[in-house]
Amino acid sequence: MKITWLGHSGFKIEIAGEVLLIDPFLTGNPVFPQERKAEAVEGVTAILVSHGHGDHVGDVIDTAKAGDLPVYTMVELAGWLGTKGVENVTGFNKGGTVSIGDVKVTLVHAVHSSSNPEGGYAGGEAGFMISGEGHTIYFSGDTDVMADMKIFNDLHAPDIGLLCSGGFYTMDMRRAAYAAKTFFDFKTLIPCHYKTFPVLEQSAQELIDALPGVNVVEPEVLQAIEV
Repeated sequence: MKITWLGHSGFKIEIAGEVLLIDPFLTGNPVFPQERKAEAVEGVTAILVSHGHGDHVGDVIDTAKAGDLPVYTMVELAGWLGTKGVENVTGFNKGGTVSIGDVKVTLVHAVHSSSNPEGGYAGGEAGFMISGEGHTIYFSGDTDVMADMKIFNDLHAPDIGLLCSGGFYTMDMRRAAYAAKTFFDFKTLIPCHYKTFPVLEQSAQELIDALPGVNVVEPEVLQAIEV
């Protein structure tokens, strides 16, 4: 399995024969090298979108239409994407699970907000549980700490966490560390939704220091992490 950070909350995950693109915000992302967009989307087989904010849905429409790629997201956001010409879009809801080849993806709750880039209703904000190759990845989406995370661990037992950790709009490093220690038993943890803008945290050292038994990996843009 390979997990590649695309800056902010964007990831490319190669798992069980699939290549999943999550929350691709490439255009206008100050930490993403604009000349490498083609590399970021090469080989992608499906797109997952956690919620409707522009820094998560940014390149979804163009990427999906260019490659005729299936998109999986909250049902109301799926409807909006359909009006933008995304033809292969599946809208599901929290607690629902879809199969993408041999990969299972469950939409789970998050605590944040959501609207599409035009300001319209986009359903609720969410995260994903992604299972394949004997692993389960928890992609938190944008969220604060919440007691629901205990239920997520009881039901899914994720061993890999992709946690928003930048603060201001989401959990910061301290709160993400609390979530990881209190509710999960991650073997590998990758922070995201940080470094992008000055208002966000720029280092994951606090997270690393707080979780000595966890392999906390500070990702570099477009450098694959093998798990």
